[in-house]
Amino acid sequence: MLRGIDVSSYQSSSYNTDGLSFVFVKATEGRSYVNPKLGAQTKTARDAGCVVGFYHFLWPGNLTAQAEYFVSKAPEKAGDILAVDWETTSEGTHASDSEKDRFIRKVKELRPNHRTILYCNRNFWLNHDSTSYAGDGLWIADYVTAGKPRIQAKWRFHQYTDDPLDKNVADFSSKAALKEWAQGG
Repeated sequence: MLRGIDVSSYQSSSYNTDGLSFVFVKATEGRSYVNPKLGAQTKTARDAGCVVGFYHFLWPGNLTAQAEYFVSKAPEKAGDILAVDWETTSEGTHASDSEKDRFIRKVKELRPNHRTILYCNRNFWLNHDSTSYAGDGLWIADYVTAGKPRIQAKWRFHQYTDDPLDKNVADFSSKAALKEWAQGG
């Protein structure tokens, strides 16, 4: 298992990268929010030699516009991973299963050479998802032992805690294997 974290504007731009193989950085949300620390947080990950991913917090509606907004704001470098964060919004709503699928497909269309994955929690995967479509891979949040999410689906990344920050593991044999997979878009 490889170690990694995900960061957003809530975390410092100079976070600790010791022992990390990958970092996911929040890029956008909806059609108007850009993480003000996006550039600096990306630089920290790249300077440490980490595989970098970017995620978009999905809102219901305007899927094409959200996908276009995300890819216009997320840095574009070969080997970067793109993710959709599918969960309940601050208004208590969430994108539907079909909207989540359309968003992933649109991002893949707009950036065909990048891996595109789904991030969601165990509840969404088991109780909201009916298609099991996760693009190129599933990033599942379930706060249990690292690498042992309580699902039967194949996953690539597992967020296992958010204390003191979002910690993840990746199901790859080595950092080189992760880089090779990420390059395979």
